[in-house]
Amino acid sequence: MKRIISFTLLMIACVTTMWAADTNGISWSTTDHDFGTIHASAGKVKAEYSFTNNTSEPVAIVSMTNGGCGCTVPSFPRKPVAKGETATVSITFDPARFKGEFKRQVTVTLLVNGKRIKSKLKFEGHIIPD
Repeated sequence: MKRIISFTLLMIACVTTMWAADTNGISWSTTDHDFGTIHASAGKVKAEYSFTNNTSEPVAIVSMTNGGCGCTVPSFPRKPVAKGETATVSITFDPARFKGEFKRQVTVTLLVNGKRIKSKLKFEGHIIPD
């Protein structure tokens, strides 16, 4: 009985990991970034997130949100990403008006095999005011 339960839990963990790593043929190298501790006057900081197109068709990024404020500026390739290629999106965050801990996310909307797929990219850190 213990073996059956252990095997079942192992299978659930494997499937969950596969779903997290590969969403509709798009696999992200990471979806989280920790800036650690930054000073408010240090200037803008940047996080990069790479993904690979594992589908049989080119994938296009339709849009990226700015995380709900003007402090976050997303950047992404405007050309479709071909089958098997890797592309990078970035988020530039300006900590100047903030202090303390922050957790934000942006949503990337991709056109994958004719369907709009959303991926959430998260970033966090701690800002020391000057």
